Amino acid sequence: MRDETLCLHAGYTPKNSEPRVVPIVQSTTYVYDSTEEVASVFDEPTKSLIYSRFANPTVMAVEQKIAELEGGVGAMCTSSGQAATLLSILNICSAGDSFISTTEIYGGTFNLFAVTLKRMGIECIFIDKNWSDEEISKAFKPNTKAVFGETIANPALTVFDIERFARIAHAHNVPLIIDNTFATPVLCKPIDFGADIVIHSTSKYLDGHAVQVGGVIVDSGNFDWTNGKFPDFTEPDDSYHGITYVGTYGKAAYIIKARMQLMRDFGVYPAAHSAFLLNLGLETLAVRMQRYCENAITVAKFLEANENVASIRYPGLENDIDHELAKKYLKGTSGVISFVIKGGKETAMKFMNSLKLASNEVHVADIRTCVLHPASETHRQLTDEQLVAAGIDPGLIRFSVGLENIEDILDDIKQAFAAL
Repeated sequence: MRDETLCLHAGYTPKNSEPRVVPIVQSTTYVYDSTEEVASVFDEPTKSLIYSRFANPTVMAVEQKIAELEGGVGAMCTSSGQAATLLSILNICSAGDSFISTTEIYGGTFNLFAVTLKRMGIECIFIDKNWSDEEISKAFKPNTKAVFGETIANPALTVFDIERFARIAHAHNVPLIIDNTFATPVLCKPIDFGADIVIHSTSKYLDGHAVQVGGVIVDSGNFDWTNGKFPDFTEPDDSYHGITYVGTYGKAAYIIKARMQLMRDFGVYPAAHSAFLLNLGLETLAVRMQRYCENAITVAKFLEANENVASIRYPGLENDIDHELAKKYLKGTSGVISFVIKGGKETAMKFMNSLKLASNEVHVADIRTCVLHPASETHRQLTDEQLVAAGIDPGLIRFSVGLENIEDILDDIKQAFAAL
């Protein structure tokens, strides 16, 4: 099935007389007829449901839908995008290990990698995505276990060269993890280009309506965990009756290990009602992404020609430095635009305060147009040097184009510029 059909039908097929819409199974527990049956599920958790910290029918339907959209063998939803990012790394890295990431990533992810994981004994080696293959390869250490990047960086709006980094990662026998939040599987399927693990903040375009906070991890099933670098996948897990994940679960080893080890211990699983709301958003994802892209390219061209704008980043523009990468990997460049307004921080804040239709909020990728000033809001924890490394100018504005009539969006921008 194509994406438009998968958005509507994947993950749940009602049987005779069952509900057409994915039902909300609002229960924490599941009943068994005997203690032996409960014990058998503890021995083999994939056999059946036992507790909604691990799995829930409503959430499972959404997990399957997203896995099919991304082309993976399985998925696991989490309570937030940050939780998905964290577990995607912890499923591979332990204290004493390292992984590689580009600097052009979401500010919250940067802090997680540079500060919190460092406190846990896991080193993030930051690299510039524009380095040569040789320079990037020199950053690898014997304990390096993964490479991380964002398809479309938030808020730098750079495009990640997935095939190139997949080739480099695989040459060092480690997986490539891609955050596909801004692109969504409608605009890009990273697994098709060699990515091994895909994550999302489902709070953004997948939901689209700003009604639930969530995340998801998708396993491609393609990475060879038996190459000698990942004994946790090939040696018995004493915490789960001596199971060996690759030996027992094959291609789904990564995602099942994440559920059986990390979800068991961290418990960052979403509620059934949150998954129900997410599914409603997913059903219109393909339609919405087309409109986001159409509106955004119109706004981007207007800003590109505006005398108040010092510079603009939107990969859909022909003059954008990553336009060729966008043509290679993307079927559209989302609804998010980054531009630097002349006059710096104070002018940027005045512009945003003058907007009437667009909402000034700490969110992005909504059906409603919203705007944010990263340097003073989401990325305020970064030093000036880190801001520059992340591609953030003090006058940078992240403009998330919504689904309103395009003329109304443009009118709002024009009157805000006039207020300057």
